[in-house]
Amino acid sequence: MSTPEQYMARAIQLAERGLYTTDPNPRVGCVLVKNDQIIAEGWHMRAGEGHAEVNALHQAGREAAGADCYVTLEPCSHFGRTPPCVDALINARVKRVFIAMSDPNPIVSGAGIKRLQDAGIEVHSDILASQSEKLNPGFCQLMRIGRPYVRSKLAMSLDGRTAMASGESKWITGPEARTDVQKLRARSSAILTGIGTVLADDPMLNVRPGQGDKGWYPSQQKVRQPLRVIVDGQMRIPEDARLLQQDRVLLATAVDKAAPGGIDSVVLPGEGDIIDLNALMAVLAQREVNEVMVEAGGVLNGALLQARLIDELVIYMAPKLMGDMARGVFHLPGMDTMAQNISLNITDMRAIGRDWRITAKPEYNEAF
Repeated sequence: MSTPEQYMARAIQLAERGLYTTDPNPRVGCVLVKNDQIIAEGWHMRAGEGHAEVNALHQAGREAAGADCYVTLEPCSHFGRTPPCVDALINARVKRVFIAMSDPNPIVSGAGIKRLQDAGIEVHSDILASQSEKLNPGFCQLMRIGRPYVRSKLAMSLDGRTAMASGESKWITGPEARTDVQKLRARSSAILTGIGTVLADDPMLNVRPGQGDKGWYPSQQKVRQPLRVIVDGQMRIPEDARLLQQDRVLLATAVDKAAPGGIDSVVLPGEGDIIDLNALMAVLAQREVNEVMVEAGGVLNGALLQARLIDELVIYMAPKLMGDMARGVFHLPGMDTMAQNISLNITDMRAIGRDWRITAKPEYNEAF
């Protein structure tokens, strides 16, 4: 006989299948269990399509009556792009519902649970809650504090350099690390870069799942490209920049004039090339941006750190030395004492090809 934790672990595995495709919705998985056997499984695949519970109920059909439902997020109780999942569960006459975590939106949190209980359905919650939350750090943070989750990707040498003094940076890391970066892009709602990176590298910042280990992106799903956000306070971007040829581009600037190519733009307070980054995050939150991936140089990364906006660092460290004249990772002027340093809580470290990937969370202190 399996335990509730084992069934929920399976639901979490199913939720992970929507890692690259559900945005801006959360990744959710569901299993239906009857007589100690899984009779149906479902996961949310894409915004606007069926939720995990509805997909599992459809697979189970009449067998859903009397079954136990294990779902990684509290079933929705309101009309959004689709009808409420609680109604589907009630109408299917499930016996019990096991929930990993409640809805992080304080306005609706607990409403789905109450609806189920009022219908006479037994509800158990907080089962593998932390594992479920890791699936949706951006969605949870946006619901709780109104700001996207910001993840900065950095590629550096062993001596902490990101580019030669000339700006040359291809390639610091190996092909395995670059494929891993594609996966980070694919899960992100938006990719944020600065004008310095655009002028130096002319990047496209698109998801290219065909590179490296084929098969990691769901083959049946069209590749979802994230919103590309360019911080360009003085609107210096060239009209022939490759980013301007992409779909879904937003230019964040402090200059009140038409953006090149008629692309979407937003005017925010700013000084020099850097704009008010907190104001930018508010704009992205309004656009349902859950996870922001930063691919930028030391100036923008430093400004984001100083604004305490970076929630996670993903650092790819290559076994190379680039010397004293090469460019550093962060531009952080004014840090003169050890009390001003930023400590990092390393949450994961693993080899990716010949490189090392270090995942860490900044621990901001009052002195900084």
